Amino acid sequence: MENKKSCGDCCTKINNISFKAGKQVILDDVSLHIHCGSLNVIIGKNGAGKSTLLRAILGEIKHEGTIDFNSKSDGKRSIKLGYVPQKLNVENSPMTVYDMAGSLCSNSPVFIKKNKKVYKELQEHLKEFGAEDLIDSKVSRLSGGELQRVMMAIATMPYPDLLILDEPISGMDKNGKEQFYSQISRLKVDHDLAIIMVSHDFEYIKKYADKVIMLDKKVVAKGTPDEVFASKEFIDTFGSI
Repeated sequence: MENKKSCGDCCTKINNISFKAGKQVILDDVSLHIHCGSLNVIIGKNGAGKSTLLRAILGEIKHEGTIDFNSKSDGKRSIKLGYVPQKLNVENSPMTVYDMAGSLCSNSPVFIKKNKKVYKELQEHLKEFGAEDLIDSKVSRLSGGELQRVMMAIATMPYPDLLILDEPISGMDKNGKEQFYSQISRLKVDHDLAIIMVSHDFEYIKKYADKVIMLDKKVVAKGTPDEVFASKEFIDTFGSI
């Protein structure tokens, strides 16, 4: 049921990823073809291997299989990854948004002396995410939506080949979710981003996703949202929507 959209200038191939914890199989021969300029949403019940697959892609765990990135301009090369975690513990942190983000694009400690060039460049990048006014705010005082926008900005400095989002809008209200999905829809087009996201927001997945991948240790269904939501595997697990 896979959507046969052709690749543009780049693509990511996830080949036969398997992972065991002791004798327990967590991932079983997972293969995916991720096109640039597309939103690919991973769904599945608890324990299906969603977060483990993200950790494998990020290189956080040893696994069987390979992950290849191919570009028409420069062939196969190392992939540039961006990542937004489900949660980030910034409680009581004294850092400002500038301190946290600026440290990624400066060779000297930004919290000692403010670098005007870095400050301006960062503010311009934050502006794309509607977060330029937060640059001097302490990260510990940001709302959930504000922190999410800041983390999205940091994850795209510079713009990656593949952006990985682990349930990035958990607990966000309807308006916040609409803004988020509109934002990533714009990003994938403007910057030809390939995006992999774990989510359970079926209403928004149906509206915005290009491809849905349903995991249960292995890929049990994949294709367009309509195709996957109509599949026996989805209905047996989640019911009709």
